[in-house]
Amino acid sequence: MSLLFKQLNDGWNADPNAPGEQVSLIDGNLILSFRLNWQAYDAQRRERGRLLFPGVRRFRLGPENDHAWFDGNGRYSGVAPHWGEFYEISGEVEANLPTDGWVVVGEGGQDGRHFLFFLRDTTFECFADDWSFERDRG
Repeated sequence: MSLLFKQLNDGWNADPNAPGEQVSLIDGNLILSFRLNWQAYDAQRRERGRLLFPGVRRFRLGPENDHAWFDGNGRYSGVAPHWGEFYEISGEVEANLPTDGWVVVGEGGQDGRHFLFFLRDTTFECFADDWSFERDRG
């Protein structure tokens, strides 16, 4: 299996203990909101970050957690560079995709870009046109 993982989070990350992730859909765009890691990065306590995915086609919050990853039972254990990071995956992606748990949002011939974010107790994945990050200092 030939997969490439490009780490996308630079200078920020989700809270490793209680990210409090939330997914919402607005006009065909997916928003993944989560608490930022204020202990290791420049963030305020309880500050939230948002990943915006325009043109999302499908997404899932999978059951894989950090225990499965570190025990070597995770889907990308030993393949992805690190747990707890946000990646774009390219290469032979389809061969390794789970078939359950996907929420189909949009239509389109191509699946778009594959994004993966390892959170504490779940794994977020989506296929979308692009992504961006913003802070919600609320």
